[in-house]
Amino acid sequence: MQKPTSFISLDNIRHNARVLARRARRPLIAVVKDDAYGHGAEHVAHAIADMVCMFAVATVDEGARLVTAGVDGDILVLTPPLCREEAERAAFYGLVATAASFDSLRLCAGLRVHLAVNTGMNRYGFSPREVPAAVREAQRRGIAVEGVFSHLYAPFVGTARMRQTTAFFHCAQAVRAAYPAAMRHLCATGGIFAGGEMFDAVRPGLGLYGYAPPPCTCPLLRPAMRVYACVSQNTKPYGAGAGYAPAPARFAAFHTLSAGYGHGLFRAGGSGALGTLCMDACVRAGEAPFGARVCVLQDAAAYAARHGTTAYEVLVAVGRGTTRSYDDNG
Repeated sequence: MQKPTSFISLDNIRHNARVLARRARRPLIAVVKDDAYGHGAEHVAHAIADMVCMFAVATVDEGARLVTAGVDGDILVLTPPLCREEAERAAFYGLVATAASFDSLRLCAGLRVHLAVNTGMNRYGFSPREVPAAVREAQRRGIAVEGVFSHLYAPFVGTARMRQTTAFFHCAQAVRAAYPAAMRHLCATGGIFAGGEMFDAVRPGLGLYGYAPPPCTCPLLRPAMRVYACVSQNTKPYGAGAGYAPAPARFAAFHTLSAGYGHGLFRAGGSGALGTLCMDACVRAGEAPFGARVCVLQDAAAYAARHGTTAYEVLVAVGRGTTRSYDDNG
């Protein structure tokens, strides 16, 4: 294969869902946004459909893809609609919309809705003081509010988590006064492992794919993606370079892997490369069998830490840039 291959274990994703469900003791809203963090949303959703109460995606387009692929169950779109067309498409595909402001709430007439509440992240959501008015507006417009949620910005900082939890509790009470069956959900993967209040459901994303957000670690989780690239050439040194770097004089041979920053890896290096990666290749020391598969990414969290970022960014980028192969044997 000229492109690297991401081998994805759906068995591991199912295992991780069981771990998270046992930890939370609540139904799971499985976050499969951004193509299931690079793992392939349709495949992942079908694999765990019997284990979750709902799916969550970022956009109407992502939700429509799941419906078109025959995924059953409710699908919550976390980004509020920005225009009438998006709201109409959400209605057409039977998606659950997010209303996060009075502007987006007005677009949600006729839709099933979860209200987003801003308890401190300051990304999306009604402020706590706006929630009573938002509920009245939803009632006036005949909107079916089926849930209310927020997001912890620092789940492992106890004081911040408690402030957000308390604010969310009071906001959810205001929503439930008008909509008694509204589902409350606050905790994503970080909140689950930090011991946050689970309310009625939890919303794991990263944990499904085998990782816990720093500083937490969970040895029970199993990474679901391993990335391999093929050896595409062996060469004896000529001149002074090794990819985009001076060639160390001590090496008598190099080999090239068909993996680079065009596939979502970091140009700064890694994967055993000498110097920086090329767009579609990297040069490594020594000889290797032509065509052999070499693992270039096994632990996204460790790779991310070496490059000053997070496993989220690594998985999404590499998942987009590689060919996927689904391995159900873990």
